[in-house]
Amino acid sequence: MSSSSNITSSSVIFFLTGVPGLEGAHACISIPFCCLYFTALSGNGIILIVLITESNLHEPMYYFLSILSTTNLGLCISTLVTMLDIFWFNTREINFHACVAQTFFIQLFTAMESIVLLAMAFDHFIAICNPLRYATILTDSRIVKVWFAILVSGTVILMPLVLLLKQLSFCQSYVLHRSYCFHPDIIQLSCSDNKINGVLGLTALIVTAGVNSTFILLFYILIMKTILSFVSPEEQHKAFSTCTSHIGTVTVFYIPLMILCFVHRFGGKLPPYVHTLMPNMYLLIPPVRNPIIYSVKTKQIRRAIKKVLFPKGSEISF
Repeated sequence: MSSSSNITSSSVIFFLTGVPGLEGAHACISIPFCCLYFTALSGNGIILIVLITESNLHEPMYYFLSILSTTNLGLCISTLVTMLDIFWFNTREINFHACVAQTFFIQLFTAMESIVLLAMAFDHFIAICNPLRYATILTDSRIVKVWFAILVSGTVILMPLVLLLKQLSFCQSYVLHRSYCFHPDIIQLSCSDNKINGVLGLTALIVTAGVNSTFILLFYILIMKTILSFVSPEEQHKAFSTCTSHIGTVTVFYIPLMILCFVHRFGGKLPPYVHTLMPNMYLLIPPVRNPIIYSVKTKQIRRAIKKVLFPKGSEISF
């Protein structure tokens, strides 16, 4: 194809597919997705309100949980508009700048969640392995700095991807086979040399998910070593129970990611709708499950939620 047929990125209009092969069932498919979005938005919103309003929850562990809920809300909002536009109104067009912005925020909040999970693992590590210094290490000012560092590091890692996307040119195909814009899909449509884009995308994934998961595993090896050194079984159980919510959250984040990578790499023979639904579910499962995990496993949060939702009956324990 001649260079004259190339179109600069600023004038491109992409077309989102929805769920390939199931276009006629978009209205039905929208029902479970709407339920998931409602659960994620309301669950994380309630958790965030509770953590802000309840002064007895103003502790480092709950500060990190509030950051996690914020990233979950941002991740849901990043995909909500385009997904519901497709399922409800069959609105598939999205201009290049809006597409790049959506790509950036999806990857930013995903990277931030991975970094927050690492910060929470460090919090548990200090609380169990060095409890006498917990209050002096995790001060309010340091947690604010951590929150700022999480935001800045995610932006710095992903900004080069956005800048390089703007340098691409596109040929005749503008169809993205998802319900939202995603970096690998955009660069595959380019007729420019996109090797640098692919390398930087893989590097960003390794730096965020890969490195963070390695450090999380290292922290938990040290935590388990400390727990097993406790003489009393009651102390072991109490220490381990403080980690169960975070372990569940880490599992919910990384297991779907590994399944998604496996499907993308070896699922060439699977129906097209599987390749579309899997990423959608990956982006929704952690925001849906995280507030459920913490509200079920953490007694203080359960009580605070009941106090906010049912103030007249808050004196009744559950």
